[in-house]
Amino acid sequence: MDTFFILLNIVIMLAIIGLLFYMQKKHVSFTKRVFTGLGLGIVLGAFLQIAYAADSEVVNVTTDWYNIAGRGYVSLLMMIVIPLVMVSIIQSIINLEKSADLGKMSAWILAFLVGTAMIAALVGITSASIFDLNADQIEMGQAEQDRGLALEERLGEVQDLSTPEKILSFIPSNPFLDMTGQRATSTIAVVIFSVFIGVAVLGVRRKKPEEATRFINGVNAIYAVVMRMVTLILRLTPYGILGLMANTVATTDVAGILELGKFVGASYVALLAMFVIHLLLISLFGLNPMTFVKKVLPVLGFAFTSRSSAGTIPLNIQTQRNSLGVHEGIANMSASFGATIGQNGCAGIYPAMLAVMIAPSQGIDPLTPGFIIQLVLIIGISSFGVAGVGGGATFAALIVLSSMNLPVALAGLLISVEPLIDMGRTALNVNDAMVTGTLTSKVMKKLNIKRYNDPTAVEKEASL
Repeated sequence: MDTFFILLNIVIMLAIIGLLFYMQKKHVSFTKRVFTGLGLGIVLGAFLQIAYAADSEVVNVTTDWYNIAGRGYVSLLMMIVIPLVMVSIIQSIINLEKSADLGKMSAWILAFLVGTAMIAALVGITSASIFDLNADQIEMGQAEQDRGLALEERLGEVQDLSTPEKILSFIPSNPFLDMTGQRATSTIAVVIFSVFIGVAVLGVRRKKPEEATRFINGVNAIYAVVMRMVTLILRLTPYGILGLMANTVATTDVAGILELGKFVGASYVALLAMFVIHLLLISLFGLNPMTFVKKVLPVLGFAFTSRSSAGTIPLNIQTQRNSLGVHEGIANMSASFGATIGQNGCAGIYPAMLAVMIAPSQGIDPLTPGFIIQLVLIIGISSFGVAGVGGGATFAALIVLSSMNLPVALAGLLISVEPLIDMGRTALNVNDAMVTGTLTSKVMKKLNIKRYNDPTAVEKEASL
């Protein structure tokens, strides 16, 4: 009987995929197809959750098949990340009018990423205080205890690296290893290696212009092929979101969400508040925030469902360049750096809320100026260095809590709602990278205002 229901669920998924394909053939807009996939994925996941229960054999096997569409799509995006980052950065540098622009570009990108992470920390502190979050209010079961022990073990790994060692981990001693994505800092290492290649080409162009021209022509040809690959993969976005969302909803721990509903609510209030701050920053720099929202929604939809900042890099770069009018080099660097540095959701809001929640259980008042200033500064520093050890929100929390002399094991209390919160955190991280690229382009007078204000640019970019 289980086999029948599993086959039925697969047939339902195939029927929805057929509907999305029909919409594509009828040239329905990319945004509408993405959100149709998202909505139908929620409905399908809810059906599985209600009909069979999240931990049933039917759901386990069904979601394995759904992963072909969901995780398979993420794998394709991860496949293209390193080639895209590498060739895009080399191509953008060799086309720079002034090599000095590279330093200014990097400085502004890092300033926006780390600066917004510190603002996010204040937002997290405020939300946790308003909702009166306290670790003592949450019961710790066996799963939470196991997670706490695991976090303490990982803390030892984190503390094995000093701050200078974390910085050194960015430098690619073996760039070919980093091209395989084997290290936590592989993306940044590839960026650094690509920057060196680009700067070297600028030097060769001055002394041996013929050799430089041959190399530049080759890079431009490879760039055209890679961007075509990106377009082909992005056509699958509605199908990937469908699979990811169906699996997420089908396997969600509803009981855990109800038990920790207050923390989930406080987290999303903070995430939404920070999103509004992003839009205020867009307004302060003289740009229409609603235009920005309309153009980035498909990217945020994928980030929300995939929970992967790195996997969102291709869609992030494509949208910045073609929809928002961001300078090519700035789009590449802001998307690449934003996947590991200054993450507003994972490295800003989440550790700050945990620290405020855990502090009272240790007899510490988290609302004293000294505690807040120390917490914000540590988050600002760790939001840059957390990429050195990888692991996103978990490692950010480990670094911040241990630096504040708070018990990291209590972070295990939130294991049951971690996936749900991580969806919103990832969307905010990716939004921050796009805000950073847009504002950096505006500051450096490299933003294509006409394209930014063109309401049809998002559909021209992805008439996929």
